[in-house]
Amino acid sequence: NGAGGIAVGMATNIPPHNLGEVINATLAYIDNNELTDEELLQIVPGPDFPTGGIILGRSGSMKGVTTGRGSVIIRGRTHFEDIAKGRKSIVVTEMPYQVNKALMLEKIGELVRDKKIEGISEMRDESDKDGVRVVVELKKDAVPEVILSLLFNYTQLQVSFGVNMLALDRGRPKLMNIRDVLIAFTRFREEVITRRTNFLLGKARDKAHVLIGLSIAVANIDEVIKLIRNAPDPTTAREQLLARAWPAANVQALIDLVDDSNNRIESGNCYFTETQARAILEMKLSRLTGLEQEKINGELAALGIEIKDYLDILRSRVRVLNIMKDELTAIRDEFANPRRTSFDENEFESDIEDLIAREDMVVTVTVGGYIKRVPLSTYRAQRRGGKGRSGMNMDDEDVTVKVFVANTHTPLLFFSTTGKVYKLKVYKLPIGSPTTKGRALVNIFPMDKEETINVVMPMPEDEDSWDKLNIMFATNKGTVRRNSLEDFKRVASNGKIAMKLKGDEKIIGVS
Repeated sequence: NGAGGIAVGMATNIPPHNLGEVINATLAYIDNNELTDEELLQIVPGPDFPTGGIILGRSGSMKGVTTGRGSVIIRGRTHFEDIAKGRKSIVVTEMPYQVNKALMLEKIGELVRDKKIEGISEMRDESDKDGVRVVVELKKDAVPEVILSLLFNYTQLQVSFGVNMLALDRGRPKLMNIRDVLIAFTRFREEVITRRTNFLLGKARDKAHVLIGLSIAVANIDEVIKLIRNAPDPTTAREQLLARAWPAANVQALIDLVDDSNNRIESGNCYFTETQARAILEMKLSRLTGLEQEKINGELAALGIEIKDYLDILRSRVRVLNIMKDELTAIRDEFANPRRTSFDENEFESDIEDLIAREDMVVTVTVGGYIKRVPLSTYRAQRRGGKGRSGMNMDDEDVTVKVFVANTHTPLLFFSTTGKVYKLKVYKLPIGSPTTKGRALVNIFPMDKEETINVVMPMPEDEDSWDKLNIMFATNKGTVRRNSLEDFKRVASNGKIAMKLKGDEKIIGVS
């Protein structure tokens, strides 16, 4: 069962598992203590979360099962649905374990507002008593696979669960794998069954002890009644019952049957114990009938069989293990459910770029700092006498400073006047039509107030080839410098320093 906790200098994080699988593994271990890890993994492949979802790969689960420590990547269960006007929606039907749905939706909204994820038009939570259903409607030009991949990357629709199966075993903290847990559990259940059997044996012997006293009293009923009637008070009657020896020849077989050693027997006579004397004094008159005497003897016979069975259990470990197996099987048959969390055999995350179709784009940059990409196929070839078509609507003071054709997978380097460099693939640029203005670069990169982009360079798609290339900078102060292009392979969209500038020095050229 899932559990988590933090103590002084240690912590535990145990994922929930499937009840049926764990019981099957326990039964297999009882039958074969030499169960291999491979055989164990066939029965318990990994955690099973109550919220369902998908576990990516099996390596994390295998480490958790075999070592007690690992990292399991859980992904929500999703599918695509067609909606009106050729649009699609992403529908989430199962959430990752311990993920708050409302917080996840709030995070998606922030990503949409911050333009980190584009193509989402609306979100709705349609969950009800029948289950989870979160609908993310997409815009017409959005690629569902790309949006879904971004949701996995940026939200808790995909999370990592760190397995750390630290537990107290015999009072000591220990990192335990599944085999260690099964060993400790079967040892514990053996102790429980043994203690329970001892307890039931004691109860059965106590009950048989009382019934033996009643049986002897009924067999000597006339003497018992005479003694009680002549006694001045109950205390004296009890003392006289304890002091006298009573014939027990006819109940000797019952005493032997229930293995009662509490009574003192001398020469075929039996002395009552304190417990038996009290029970005789509290006995109802209805128990004096012959039918009741037969009933007492029948109860004693049944108790004798029961006591023998308890003694046999305590003498045989095989019986204890068989009882354990029967109890576990009954629990499994009544409560076990099918596995809810499935496995995706892909060990690694699919690259989002693999989902982007390769297409030539016309990239346009203006002096005012606006950029866009338009599919090259949008610009139809003009015949003789053609009037051309609009390429961009701009303000009077804005002009186009850079136009080039690049593939959607082409990396671009953006150099700013303050000496920073940013990197972005073409497919991440805002897509537009020939008449749109595009988006301001200040809304794409985290630039300072006085910082502007003055050089945009398309680079080779194969970044391994950058190691053989150089890049040259020129500033307004007449400074030039050469760098290996390899230095800019690991630049992210949040930028890095490309060249340190002094005072009002600015980069004016890069080639």
